[in-house]
Amino acid sequence: MDFASPDFFDWSAGYASRRLPVFARNLVATSHPLAAQAGLRIMAAGGNAVDAAVATAAVMTVVEPCSNGLGSDAFCILWDGERLHGLNASGRAPAAWTPEYFRRRHGDGARTPPARGWDAVTVPGAVASWVALAERFGRLPLAQLLEPAAEIAERGYAVPVVVGDKWVAAAQLPSLTSQPGFAETFLPRGRAPRIGERFCLPGAARALRAIGVTRGEAFYGGDIAESLVRQSQAQGGAHTLADFAGYVPEWVEPIAMDYHGVTLHEIPPNGQGIAALIALGILRHVDLTEHHADSIEARHLQIEAMKLAFADVYRHVAEPSAMALSAADLLSPDYLAERAKLIDPKRAQDFQAGNPAKGGTIYLTAADESGMMVSFIQSNYMGFGSGVVVPEWGLSLQNRGHAFSLDPGSANVVAPGKRPFHTIIPGFVTAGGRPLMSFGVMGANMQPQGHLQTLLRMVDWFQNPQAACDAPRWRFNAGLELNVEAAMDPAVVQGLAALGHRLDVIDDSYQDFGAGQFIWRLGDPAVEGYVAASDPRRDGLVAGW
Repeated sequence: MDFASPDFFDWSAGYASRRLPVFARNLVATSHPLAAQAGLRIMAAGGNAVDAAVATAAVMTVVEPCSNGLGSDAFCILWDGERLHGLNASGRAPAAWTPEYFRRRHGDGARTPPARGWDAVTVPGAVASWVALAERFGRLPLAQLLEPAAEIAERGYAVPVVVGDKWVAAAQLPSLTSQPGFAETFLPRGRAPRIGERFCLPGAARALRAIGVTRGEAFYGGDIAESLVRQSQAQGGAHTLADFAGYVPEWVEPIAMDYHGVTLHEIPPNGQGIAALIALGILRHVDLTEHHADSIEARHLQIEAMKLAFADVYRHVAEPSAMALSAADLLSPDYLAERAKLIDPKRAQDFQAGNPAKGGTIYLTAADESGMMVSFIQSNYMGFGSGVVVPEWGLSLQNRGHAFSLDPGSANVVAPGKRPFHTIIPGFVTAGGRPLMSFGVMGANMQPQGHLQTLLRMVDWFQNPQAACDAPRWRFNAGLELNVEAAMDPAVVQGLAALGHRLDVIDDSYQDFGAGQFIWRLGDPAVEGYVAASDPRRDGLVAGW
């Protein structure tokens, strides 16, 4: 089957949407137009897809501060023209963090680190990911890549609809607004910016230029690091200059699952990308194509496979060195075949973990005519993250430390230098060992579910990327609880309920069902180029030529 042929897709398939597929030889797709334009500007200046991705990611920290920032974590999968590379830039715990540290500070009843404040902040990895990507694969100086973001931070921008709505919601949370520096930076008029209102982040402009000139050193060992540590210590945090200076992102080999002629690639644990692979591997034992893409049966089977995957992921996945089982154990074909047998096509179930042992996030993707393709994601975790802000640098920090456990029996128990279980995942698809699609879907545990749903629509039902992106989604939460988008056929909703799923129909598409960006390769990228899609659930843009 020729997945790279335009004839592969049904171009008439579609759902209610504001978007059409975009065809070009050089593309950037993300959830904010200014960021996509910045990436394209860098390509026009001689940069490649990696340069464009870094520039786009930097702009996103400025224009969507309620989802990510300079203090975010990041992951990337890229095709360099010859092979795939994975980059894990998730943050590590400060050297002082132990279960005893948190119980001493937050009480014996604490089960996790807090969601806000310095005790929620691991050493951020996003800036280090930009440096690593630019130095290994980029063409242009880092300072040039970060300049579009610095210019936007300095002159300001009009706050768009989705970002404005999230900002207003965050401004109602005392746990955020009480954090020192937060209101000063992100509520400049004593409130969240209104939609269409100009917002400037001059401190971030200073930070971006310092990071560019020093190739990241300012953030991990220079002026910015010193400001971060000074504030941490003043507010009771445990971070030291050694914690920042010792941070290095990790190049990793992506893990993969074959399915109907294509291969889905994900970053290995400590992330949840393996959940999509487990679900896909289970569905290899079910013939989805017997059913229509939007049928009760097709959705039920996918939901049950996803539930089985999450049961294992939440029980077993953590920092690889702390896992009793390996990714290979969880992806064992024999094990997944046994898990598939647990699915009842007539009944929803609450699955438990098996034992295979034998003894607020942003996403972007860019591709260029040389064949380089980049799948990149970065996030604060819970909206504005920890609420920790350093106003002089316009810098907000993630709260990924909150994902650690304080249970000594958990694989995800906090420890010095350890990385917590992570939700953000970039996706990549190959066919016959060649690149086919860079893609991602945002939104906590929606991400592997979005990977699964959209990929199946393209591969099994030949829906074009924009149609697969537009289609109404479901989201498994826990037990038998399921959310479905309001656009889903009421008959399907009723049918799923009749099988035992406990459903809530949700009209807030962005918050509950994520948003995605997709770039699919069509033959020779210098000739046929690519087709790209952007999710109508966001204010995003696909820019290309």
